[in-house]
Amino acid sequence: MAAKLALSGAVAARIDADLAATDKLLSAAYPGEGGGRQPVHTVYVPADSFTLDLAARWGGDALAAVKEHGGLEQLATSLGLGESAQLAELVRRKLESEPIEDLRLDFEDGYGNRADEEEDADALKAGALVAQAVAAGTAPPFIGIRFKCFEEPTRARGLRTLDRFIGALVEESGERGLPQGLVLTLPKVSTVAQVQAMVFACEQLEQAHNLPAGRLRFEVQMETPQLILSADGTVPVAQLIHAGAGRVSSLHYGTYDYSASLGIAAAYQSMEHPAADYAKAVMQVAVAGTGVHLSDGSTNILPLGDAENVAKAWALHARLVRRHLERGIYQGWDLHSAQLPTRFLATYAFYRDGFEAAAVRLKNYVHGIDSAIMDEPATARALARFLHRGLVCGAVESNEFERLAEVSVAQLEAIAHPQSASTSEETHD
Repeated sequence: MAAKLALSGAVAARIDADLAATDKLLSAAYPGEGGGRQPVHTVYVPADSFTLDLAARWGGDALAAVKEHGGLEQLATSLGLGESAQLAELVRRKLESEPIEDLRLDFEDGYGNRADEEEDADALKAGALVAQAVAAGTAPPFIGIRFKCFEEPTRARGLRTLDRFIGALVEESGERGLPQGLVLTLPKVSTVAQVQAMVFACEQLEQAHNLPAGRLRFEVQMETPQLILSADGTVPVAQLIHAGAGRVSSLHYGTYDYSASLGIAAAYQSMEHPAADYAKAVMQVAVAGTGVHLSDGSTNILPLGDAENVAKAWALHARLVRRHLERGIYQGWDLHSAQLPTRFLATYAFYRDGFEAAAVRLKNYVHGIDSAIMDEPATARALARFLHRGLVCGAVESNEFERLAEVSVAQLEAIAHPQSASTSEETHD
């Protein structure tokens, strides 16, 4: 005889009503990781140094730098990376075809304080050149500017540069529309109110240029302790994502401004300082489930000078890249073309080291094959996202993946990003 049910339909309805606000919050504020590509790095250059061939030049300079010190294969071997010949070949192709994934024309620290007339002219030129580079096919997949921050001394200048850049970009882009990979970077954010001000600025720019509502999105740079812990004891870095009205695309950790603001001596300012790890852990929790990306910062120890200094700098950079990848942070900053070889060697080695085991586990999960590891749907998504990131950046080739996993790339994408897959299906119905 079936047991008598104690929870009636009325009880279930009451619980549904009580949890309606929770359901709405989870759906709106925590939609899950989106299917959009996240670049493995962001390159910063002074805004007035950008040229249409900059990405190609950086790739050539990177290959020349590593050739001077024995080549990619020798560098991979010296760094203790496996399959050095294949790894070197994959990275060589990357440096020849897509050496920069994300480029920021910098009007902030990398540009400095200049006369208004000069910065006005450079902002207009930058907008036009970015549009021309996109049209010519020489721009990286992601490109944009970092303007000055919204603190009182630089606020007007930052808004003025943003306004001129967007105006010139819209005009030069014409019927093509804004670049799909356009990225705007708001630096030195200290309060949620500064993010809300940026939302308002974006709204006004969209209206002025007849852009679709929500078209302009932006990154937030976390460079002040006030964003990790405010005066009232709250965590603004978590609040600002939700106050950003869907426009915040990523959070970036600023290594040196943040370290200096805590009084850490210059010699000990680093991406791996305990204070840095704490801040990034808070940021990582804040972005979880929101679809907002997270990026680590940079190292200012550059592979330049004599052979010994170059070797030490490359070893440090490769270790730091691997470190943030292992901690679930899939992006960082690069400041010099000579850092590109270790960016891609370390990144590709990370994905290739885990590729075979992840592909076999995904195959067992998809095809229901018994194995010593019983993966659940959440773990399968993590496996798929790892593999998908490796494919997108070029560390793993699609034929390698499909042969080992016995799963198509389309199936992989559907497992990795089910929300995006379901949205796409609804769009095409």
